[in-house]
Amino acid sequence: MRHRVKGKKLSRDSGHRKALRMNLATQLFEHGRIKTTRAKADYVRGFAERLITLAKRGLAKAEASGNEAQAVHARRVVASRLNNNRVLVQKLFDEIAPNYANRAGGYTRIYKLGPRKGDNADMALLELVEYSPED
Repeated sequence: MRHRVKGKKLSRDSGHRKALRMNLATQLFEHGRIKTTRAKADYVRGFAERLITLAKRGLAKAEASGNEAQAVHARRVVASRLNNNRVLVQKLFDEIAPNYANRAGGYTRIYKLGPRKGDNADMALLELVEYSPED
């Protein structure tokens, strides 16, 4: 029975899972959408949404107090979870989070794409809601 068992292991040890989660979230924020397996998409979705929420709350707190230093803590927390990628943190706080300021949640969506040809793994497209490809 799986009572109170939280999370997915994805047949990886904890360090590998953490690196996978960070890399998938990084690619999602960088490109706006990623094509991956359904299990990995489910795994990274919550992590990415929490990071967007952290950014939103940091910006809201800074705006409410009129002090930009209020958002520094949120930036540092997000940076620590994205391997201190300053460019990506800047993009998350300046471009991505303000787009979802009036949205209560549900910043990502998952489209099922069907099985992969080689190993029949269920594939999915994980994308940010209101994503517009930059062609």
